[in-house]
Amino acid sequence: MSALDQVFARCREQKRAAFIPFLMAGDPDLETTESLIRALAAGGADIIELGVPFSDPIADGPVNQQAAARALAAGTTMAGIFDVIARCRDSIRVPIVLFTYFNPIHARGIERFSEQAAASGVDGVLCVDLPPEAAADRFIPALTSRGLDTVFLLAPTSTKDRIAKVAAASRGFVYYVSRTGVTGEQSALAPALIKEVKKVRRRLPLPLAVGFGISSPEQVAEVAKVADGVVVGSALVRLVGEHAEDPNLPSLIEERVRILSSPLAAKAPA
Repeated sequence: MSALDQVFARCREQKRAAFIPFLMAGDPDLETTESLIRALAAGGADIIELGVPFSDPIADGPVNQQAAARALAAGTTMAGIFDVIARCRDSIRVPIVLFTYFNPIHARGIERFSEQAAASGVDGVLCVDLPPEAAADRFIPALTSRGLDTVFLLAPTSTKDRIAKVAAASRGFVYYVSRTGVTGEQSALAPALIKEVKKVRRRLPLPLAVGFGISSPEQVAEVAKVADGVVVGSALVRLVGEHAEDPNLPSLIEERVRILSSPLAAKAPA
């Protein structure tokens, strides 16, 4: 059983969804990222999603795009991200999933990337622009042979056949994009989200985590009624951008995670 499997098993026992915060690695710099990973864990993260900055992030909205640009301007590299994760593993046991595009993996080489990711303490990889069909020959075998889970995306437009293919290729969990479009905070959930998540979840043998556009405790609570995990990204990334020079940033992130995840913690047995 992988670390991601163990998280969802524990959450099922506690009759709650997992809370999965996202931050961009290297924003505003890698030294701060290390502090923020520790803050996410202290605030109540069940799984940490760490973005790999990329110059052409087609799945991301303005907040995450700007965070990636700040990280790249600060000199963030894949090697630097692996170093930060490895240092955090001296005390942080919360599973870490890399949220990345394929180009940085291809540039490094799939085998080398997989080996170094596993050695640093990464638990899973979500490559947003790599479909399961293109991942079957090299990507999935390279990762799974080193104990890394492979997370793939579903969307409101996914067909029954697509759901079956993604389910077969995924390990750990499946990530459901809550709406058509890019990442970013939304004032309201998509009208059909709850109904669609219920329908997709019935077809999956794996846990289903929902992200994109979720930014308030109320939205976390609503999505958690039907999903196995809830991902919040842009609301935290925006906070990092607004307080990048504030020495209290880690405390601000920890407190925000505690507030956002509070609807889930409230469902855990005493």
